[in-house]
Amino acid sequence: MVEQVFALSKGNETAVEKVIFDENLHYLHMVFNKTEGLPEHFSNSNVYITVVRGKLSIGLNDQEIHEYEAGTLLKIPYQTKMNVKNLNEETLELIIVKAPAPKS
Repeated sequence: MVEQVFALSKGNETAVEKVIFDENLHYLHMVFNKTEGLPEHFSNSNVYITVVRGKLSIGLNDQEIHEYEAGTLLKIPYQTKMNVKNLNEETLELIIVKAPAPKS
């Protein structure tokens, strides 16, 4: 078999899955329920966030929180302060790609 196959979790349980972590890119799958999210941090690469379901509440640098619905793709530059949260009732599901892969 030439291809590699990866399975993502299904359902509404909180998850932060490092699906692919290699020298080319990092591919993560995340699921958050209301009030859950990531600790505030600075992006360590170019970050591409796809909202698969729910509504993403995200604060970038010093701007106010913006909300993005399912079907939205965000491109966030390297060294951007990020505050990723689910402030809504519906489960939030994200695909996050970091490219190029962070060096550390």
